[in-house]
Amino acid sequence: MIPELGSFALALACGFAMLLMVLPIVGIQRHRAALLQTARPLAYALFAVILVAALCLVYGLVTNDFSVRYIAQNSNSTLPVYYRIAAAWGAHEGSLLLWSFLLACWTLAVALSRRKIDEQATSCVLAVMGFVNAGFLLFIVFTSNPFARTFPLYPIEGQDLNPLLQDIGLIFHPPLLYMGYVGFSVAFAFAIAALIRGRFDQQWMRWARPWVLVAWVFLTLGILLGSVWAYLELGWGGWWFWDPVENASLMPWLTGTALVHSMAVAEKRGNFKIWTLLLAITTFSLCLIGTFLVRSGILVSVHAFSSDPSRGMFILAYLVVVIGGSFLLFAMRGYRIRNQKQGIALFSKDSFIIAGNVLLLAATLVVLLGTLLPLFHKQLGLGSISIGAPFFNSMFNWLVIPFALLLGLAPVVKWQQDRPGYHGRALLAGFILSLLAALALSLVGHEVFFWGHFIGMFLMSWITLFTLYGLVHRLRASQGGWGGRLRAINAGYWGMLLAHLGMAMLIFGISFSHHYQVERNVRMNVGDSIEISGYQFVFKELLPLKGPNYRGTIGVFNVMQGGHLSTVLLAEKRIYESTRMSMTEAAVDTTLTRDLYVALGEPLSETAWSARLYYKPFACWIWLGGLCMGIGGLLAVFDRRYRMTAGAAT
Repeated sequence: MIPELGSFALALACGFAMLLMVLPIVGIQRHRAALLQTARPLAYALFAVILVAALCLVYGLVTNDFSVRYIAQNSNSTLPVYYRIAAAWGAHEGSLLLWSFLLACWTLAVALSRRKIDEQATSCVLAVMGFVNAGFLLFIVFTSNPFARTFPLYPIEGQDLNPLLQDIGLIFHPPLLYMGYVGFSVAFAFAIAALIRGRFDQQWMRWARPWVLVAWVFLTLGILLGSVWAYLELGWGGWWFWDPVENASLMPWLTGTALVHSMAVAEKRGNFKIWTLLLAITTFSLCLIGTFLVRSGILVSVHAFSSDPSRGMFILAYLVVVIGGSFLLFAMRGYRIRNQKQGIALFSKDSFIIAGNVLLLAATLVVLLGTLLPLFHKQLGLGSISIGAPFFNSMFNWLVIPFALLLGLAPVVKWQQDRPGYHGRALLAGFILSLLAALALSLVGHEVFFWGHFIGMFLMSWITLFTLYGLVHRLRASQGGWGGRLRAINAGYWGMLLAHLGMAMLIFGISFSHHYQVERNVRMNVGDSIEISGYQFVFKELLPLKGPNYRGTIGVFNVMQGGHLSTVLLAEKRIYESTRMSMTEAAVDTTLTRDLYVALGEPLSETAWSARLYYKPFACWIWLGGLCMGIGGLLAVFDRRYRMTAGAAT
């Protein structure tokens, strides 16, 4: 009965979503207050029934109900219970249910924010979110029901969860990533509601901006955790592969970053309103395009869900309706949104932000073309082509350089117009200090000089120096003692400062780990040792490994430095019993200055194995930088400017 209850809850949720989509809009058009007031109760009901459906699926997974096809294909009685729960979003149907549940959570959050904007505006936003909900729920009910039975015979045992997903990353990475994807539906709903109502003032922007920041934080942390997962689980030693599905998450992050900064200008100066609406629509459109790429079956990726073409066609039709309809509405009604008549000076924060936005959109276009061009090339019968890391890296490098220069200067200059000469001495000092720091970090302790590393260190130093200079300049301009001056700075500024420093840390980590990492692919017998960058990797012994649903071998590596034991690395090679699939579990020892990384390969004899050994300087700074950016965005959410009284944004 539990699967039937889940199916009924999904059908009911679909009905509530369609009512939420229609009734408030009719109320706005016909000025019926009663219809407007249905928006919030429908949002509550939608959340409640989707919650019931999600709990039904989790219950079936925990109790090993293999009469449900999804559970039989993606779980096993020997699977640890925490992986059984995470299997609720480990494959196509379950991940869509997670998407719909999180979308209902965002819809509920908007419905609960009753003290922010007037009833008509809230109802309009909720109606747009109901439309987005309805599309995904229809897709689930008619093509991807996770509660479909395994008639006529029920299997005694399940097939097990994909071994690649049996990692702690599965528990946290998809929910965080989807919270980011789905969170941008709120920005999309604000944009569509603003176009429908023909109003987009600064108070409206002030209410919308925290929602966008929260979505951006979730997406940032989701991408960050996915990168860590790939680094540890795949055993290849890298943190970003330019995989098409990785690219699908990067594109909305780039446009979402542009959206966050564009909203700052629109809120502060009343400019870029049309541009902000366009970015909001584009960002959510890219989230939907990523969903299509992952679930249509047209991509070959370790991240993609295998799916039949009919599902892909449904999503493609939904994309045409949502993206095409939203851009058509923008074309028809965008002229009603007016900017304040204020010019934009060349040397001002406004112009620097818009220039940064253009660079972010250029980067998005590079990723989009690099991801889709091979697909179009093959579909046109022109053969298969591959666009890999060299293309993306070279194109991104040319875009990152001017973007990083702007990132350093933008917090320093004033809104509307500033005088270049006023900061002339600081600019010259910053350039010289950045140059000296880059030379020191590129020459001291290194036998080889890399121009790419030198440029990276210059950009890192430039961002860091001018971010701190901007803070000092702001403090000097404030009144009172240093304690009072620090307290006078709002949370939004602290968040911006931390996020920009996080970007500097990211550049620092990428540059060092890319240019100065040492890799060895070797054959090692027990007792052999390999020297890498002053560390002696000694293959000490092999131990048997027995897990709850796998068996395998542990390779014990003692790492010596200066004749003393530095650390012991335990690299695993697992074979999962239900699927006979082999998996590598890398062993990593991390400090602030380096990573020591060992991945066990294949057995070559009774005592000899292939192994991949890495020395990666400052690799953890990549993830520390991403974490700082996420924390910075979260700080900005708590800025007191966004605590508004009832009816302030009308």
